[in-house]
Order: sequence, then structure tokens, then C-alpha cells
Amino acid sequence: MRIPAARQLALVALAGALVSTGATAPPGQAPAPPKVPVAAGYGGAVASVDADASAVGIAVLRAGGNAVDAAVAVAAALGVTEPYSAGIGGGGYFVYYDAKTRRVQTIDGRETAPASATAGLFQENGVPIPFEQGQTSGRSVGVPGTPATWKSALDTWGTRSLGQLLRPAEKLARDGFTVDPTFRAQTQLNQDRFKDFPATAKLFLPGGQLPVVGSTFKNPDLAATYAELARKGTGAVYRGPLAEDIVRAVRKPPVDPAATRVVRSGDLTAADLRAYGVKRQAPTRVGYRGLDVYSMAPSSSGGTTVGEALNILERTDLSKLTEAQYLHRYIEASRISFADRGRWVADPAAESVPTRELLSQSYADTRACLITPDRALTSPLAPGDPRNPAPCATTGQAAPTTYEGENTTHLTVADRWGNVVSYTLTIESTGGSAITVPGRGFLLNNELTDFSFAPAAPGVPDPNLPGPGKRPRSSMSPTIVLEDGRPLLAVGSPGGATIITTVLQTLTGHLDRGLPLVDAIAAPRASQRNQTTTELEPGLWNSPVRGELEALGHGFRQNPEIGAATGVQRLPDGRWLAAAEPTRRGGGSAQVVRPAGRP
Repeated sequence: MRIPAARQLALVALAGALVSTGATAPPGQAPAPPKVPVAAGYGGAVASVDADASAVGIAVLRAGGNAVDAAVAVAAALGVTEPYSAGIGGGGYFVYYDAKTRRVQTIDGRETAPASATAGLFQENGVPIPFEQGQTSGRSVGVPGTPATWKSALDTWGTRSLGQLLRPAEKLARDGFTVDPTFRAQTQLNQDRFKDFPATAKLFLPGGQLPVVGSTFKNPDLAATYAELARKGTGAVYRGPLAEDIVRAVRKPPVDPAATRVVRSGDLTAADLRAYGVKRQAPTRVGYRGLDVYSMAPSSSGGTTVGEALNILERTDLSKLTEAQYLHRYIEASRISFADRGRWVADPAAESVPTRELLSQSYADTRACLITPDRALTSPLAPGDPRNPAPCATTGQAAPTTYEGENTTHLTVADRWGNVVSYTLTIESTGGSAITVPGRGFLLNNELTDFSFAPAAPGVPDPNLPGPGKRPRSSMSPTIVLEDGRPLLAVGSPGGATIITTVLQTLTGHLDRGLPLVDAIAAPRASQRNQTTTELEPGLWNSPVRGELEALGHGFRQNPEIGAATGVQRLPDGRWLAAAEPTRRGGGSAQVVRPAGRP
């Protein structure tokens, strides 16, 4: 169950073709700030996928807000300009470094299943329904966690009110933003789904047509929703008229009567919304090359899987290897850690997750010895048992990695005081469930499709089956790296399960291979997720390195685009550097408060 490669190629080709139109902002409208992938200076930094959103964060920092204030404002703006990736209809994970206490803390704002959910949520007559039917349905919608995440972050660490921070996004929704090729391309790839929901079609396909590159896209309904949240607080999402609208859209999806699509209803209730709460929990932490690497603990698998892979690589000096030798080690560490992820990681409130054991160096050492320099492992690889580790041993039956939607957004922020936020948020697939809450201007997530529809392999325990109130396993990996208790860098990415490999490759590319952060983000990627073949971007697919790796037994398939990371870095001279994706998904936007000198 995955998006066909042809569909991914279509998105890249379509975006490229649209770029050639040379569209500009309409007369009388200020153009969007230019997208630049790297910036350095003082006073703080913001990196996101969108120039308007990054500019909102910079304005908050310039006005005296801190990194948490700016992160919430950027996230709200992304709900306007990146509505197919994020918004108040979704959820995410918030990682925060507090400069005063020198502590890293996290918020799990992952969506939850309804109280009525069972392991057979996506099955009928004991058979899993097609992924596409689960995706575009009320059944896929989890209780949104993004609004509650904003409240928790601001109540604990913020210095500005939610109303102040929503104002720029409200204005952006009301006045509009300039449609770029990526937005149009993503709309076109969802056109068949969107047209079957009148509220979605009215918003994203006005007059039945795709938005034109260079035109102004306005969302007055979302502006009004943001204004309501500013007045009433984020609790309005969980109780009251807005909550009732969400429940109605899930239980009776507003489908065009003429549509032939099968759209199943969901069982979300008002009680499910009222019961929602974020989780404040300790981050994951591993030591790597004398640094401390922090990320998200389960329900995300990002922190445990990146952390285990780093521990596996710890004993090898990656800086002295050839490119092929380095990629071989990186691919194998990814393969092994994904095998363990599939067997052991899920929502710890519902399953027994051996987080501490998965992150132990001693366990990683028993797994690292599976790697040999002259031969690739094969997938699916069986997991180990972190609770009872044995050198070079695997335990139980191997199972393939299940599909996870590939669209999300990530933002990173640093402020003048040294506070840092790494925040990944999502509505799951590009376009989420395709269900826009009528009159409210935002799409609902399809996050529950991150659950396994059925066990990944017959007879193999799968901790990620649906359950009542359960959080589906995620791969989001917002990461902060400390050196001597102070931030060195923060990074994260969209991309479903490829988030883990993108963050891992970016970290090792920068920390081990010596690439500047923006170059580590831009480097061509490989992604091995305990699957029979490893995905390669064209830069590696067309490289002689591919042949060297194939000689070791690696098999490959091409993926035109993997992830789209952003990061911030503290430079030795006290400046902050912001780094974003140069080209993937249309490129990102790195901005600083006071530019100074070359990075």
C-alpha cells in the first residue's frame, strides 16, 4: 500500500513544468518573499518550507517573541499556505530546548483514534479495505492534536497570547497568498478526490478549475476560524459549534450526491474530542560523537529509530570511509533499526514499548555486528529482542514495513536567548482525508491510516494495530542536538517513514562527513526501511556509487524526491544559521532576524 512511483514522478514533472510559466504576483499584490535556502545572522532564525510562514516567524522574533511564540505563528501560517500538509485538522510533535534550564522537553500532539476503534477498523469481513478507500473517508480521521499542542506550548513556555500569534495567519488567509507551482501540482494530484466533496471543491477548485500559478488564493473561512480560536481559545476545536462541525463531517462525510466514490463514515464523537489531551513526556536521548541527540519518544518511532541507527554507527569512523562505504553502513543501520521499529514501537499507552532498551548502546552493538563491509543484508530482516539481546541474533519472523503517508511539514526556530524549537506537524497524506469541514476552511487528517490495516505478516505480532483512544505510530523525527548542554543544531523533515532516514542521513552527512548543514540537507538521498530494495534519488541513482553498492548486493528503486528538511544551527561566532531545502517540494525558506555576513 504505497503511492505509485508514477504518481510521485508526475508531481515532480508537473511542478517543473509549471515553474516554466514564469508566473508573478498579480498587479497590486505584494510578491511573496523570495525563497533562499540558507541565511545567517543574529537575533534568531526560522526555517520552513514557505517564505510567507518563515517571514511571520521572523516578525514575531523581531517584536520580542521567543522561539515558541514564533513556532506557533509559523505553524498557523503553514495551515494557510500548506493546507495539504498541515493545519488545525491534524497533529504533530513539538521538541523544545529551554535555554534557562538547558533542558529538552517535548509535546506529543499526535491524533487519537475514537474510543470505539478496534483492531479491525480498516477491515471488512476480515479483509483490509484498499488504502485509498481508507484514506478518503471519515474512518481515517483521528482527533486533531495541533490546536492542543499550541495551547500547551504557549501556556508552558510562550510569552505572547494565541490571539496575537494567530493574527498574521488570519490576515494571510483573508488577504491571500500567491499560488506557486507546488501548490497547483498538489491540487491537481488531488483533483479527483477534492471534486467529490463540495466544500473541498469550492475552496481548492473554485469554479471547478485548478488554482492558477501566480493568482491569489484566499481562504476567508479559515480566517474566520482563526479569529474564533483567537477569541475562544483552542478549546473551541474540542467542544462547542466548531467541534460539532468536525464530528458531523466525520460521521456524515459531506460527499457530492453525484459522486460514485465509496466514502465510509467514521465513528468520531463529541466525547472523543472532549477527552483529547496532549502528552508531555521525556524526549529520547542518545550520545553520538560526544554530542547529545534528542528527539521524540513513542508514539513516534522517530527518536527510537534514528537513535538506534546512530548507536549502530557509533563504533565506525564514517569520516574515513569512501562514499560507497559510508552509504553501505548508513543503509544497513537503517535496515536494522527499521526491523526493530516494526516489531516493538507503537503507542506506549496501549502497548509495551521497550524504549530504553532500544536506545541502549549495548543493544545497538549486538545489532551492529550483523553488518559486514563486503555484503549487504537482505530484507525483510527479522527484529532483535532488546529486552534479551544476543550478539548478531535476530528474533522471531521478519515482517515488511507497512506504508505510511509521505506528506508533512517541518519548521525549526531559534531565538536571541538561545531557545530552540523543532516542530513537525501533519494531516498525513497530501490533502489529508480530502474532507474540508464545511464553512471552516481546513482539511481533516487521515492520520489513522498510519495504523497497520492488518498485521504486517501473518502470525507476527504487530503493536501498531488500531485500538480505542490509541495514537498511531508515527515516523516524525523533530531533533535537537546539544554540545556541552547548548544547542548545536536542530533538524527535521516531512516524508512519512522516509523522515527517519532523511534526518539520519542529514545528521551523519553534517556531523560525520563534514558537509555544511544546507549541503547535508540538499545531498541526494537513499532510504532503506527494511524493504527488499533501497530507494535512491536521481543524484545517487545516476552515480557510479550505485554500481559499487550493487556489487555488495544492494538492490535499488528510484524515488524522484525524498523528504524536504529544514534546520537551524548555532555558529561558533554566535550567529544563527537557518537552512532549508533548496529544491525539493519547491524549495524552502531560511530567514534570520538580522542578517550578518556569509554563513
